[in-house]
Amino acid sequence: MPRANLTLTIPESVWIGEVSRAHPEATFRILAALADDDAGVGLAEVTSQNLSSILSEINASDSIVELDILRQHGDEALIQFETTMPLLLFPVQDSGVPLEMPFTIEEGEANWEITAPQRRLSELGNQFEQFGIPFTVNEIHQHIEPTQLLTDSQLELVRTAIEQGYYDTPRRCSLTDLAAESDVAKSTCSETLHRAEEKIMKRFVEDLSEATSTERT
Repeated sequence: MPRANLTLTIPESVWIGEVSRAHPEATFRILAALADDDAGVGLAEVTSQNLSSILSEINASDSIVELDILRQHGDEALIQFETTMPLLLFPVQDSGVPLEMPFTIEEGEANWEITAPQRRLSELGNQFEQFGIPFTVNEIHQHIEPTQLLTDSQLELVRTAIEQGYYDTPRRCSLTDLAAESDVAKSTCSETLHRAEEKIMKRFVEDLSEATSTERT
């Protein structure tokens, strides 16, 4: 499934964009967020040397309904806020893309990691445009768990081969050594390893082709 890294430029009308631009040294780490048609609630860590000023500016924002400081120590505060302008959440809701937490906001830009089918990623891009949220796609790649690609026996053998130095140059482990270490016949070891390598190489070429195609478009 495709995994994308995005940078969103938060519009000036959104309070967190305004505050983070006014305090470029600050980091806003969004831990949780929930929104409906009228409002949104968020949990965030704010880190800055000008923490008191930032909290005052957040509280004074017209779009902030309520601000609770749950913890404050030194340059860091844990806050919960309710806002009438949860603009960043609307595109993910309407596109059906789950938003991964936490994510950071600095100097008016949010960095997102998104894992979703290609059609939903495309719809997310359409939603960003509809809501007037500029964005940049930094990277798209296929996110695949090893257990989805290889069987348990194949995965275990590949791991053992790497640990024993079978793929090192020069090799520190022969096929015979690897078979003995894995307690399987040499022929079984060879066939299992070959099938695993075939799957890995084919998937690598597929991902490379998809990445090249994405760059061209």
